Amino acid sequence: MPQPSPFFLDVALYPHRSLPPQGFLILMAVFGVASFATGIVFASMGAWPVLGFFGLDVALFYWAFRLSYRSGRLCEVVRVTRHQLTVQRIQPDGRRKTWSFQPAWARVDLQRPEEHDSRLILASGQQRLTIGTFLAPEERAEFADTLRSALRAATTYAGATGLSR
Repeated sequence: MPQPSPFFLDVALYPHRSLPPQGFLILMAVFGVASFATGIVFASMGAWPVLGFFGLDVALFYWAFRLSYRSGRLCEVVRVTRHQLTVQRIQPDGRRKTWSFQPAWARVDLQRPEEHDSRLILASGQQRLTIGTFLAPEERAEFADTLRSALRAATTYAGATGLSR
């Protein structure tokens, strides 16, 4: 009976959101009250249509943050076993796409590691996949090292146990 394949890496990557939901509520309350108060001042001076524009500002501000939080639900799950490296990307709307690589042949390439728009690419033969685009450059470099170590461990394990690659 074959043994289950051990995980050498099993990680979920999420975009960072610096403002927690509770902070968002506080920010919206402060912004809403300030906009309403300013709108009342303008309305008392006879410029009552300005009040509607302040309301529109609050609504657009809320909508922009909600879109940001929605995009924060993106997730990339990276798993390395002795038999395969899989990447599953889960979109904010729930759609999933999965890529598989053989650990012995997979390469991790970090292009321009110090740049903000650096790219972490998994490659094997003609197949190439960019992952972790939402990570900070330091996080991307750290993850690239972790992934390389996991791939080395998986390949070494497969070789040491006599498993075919």
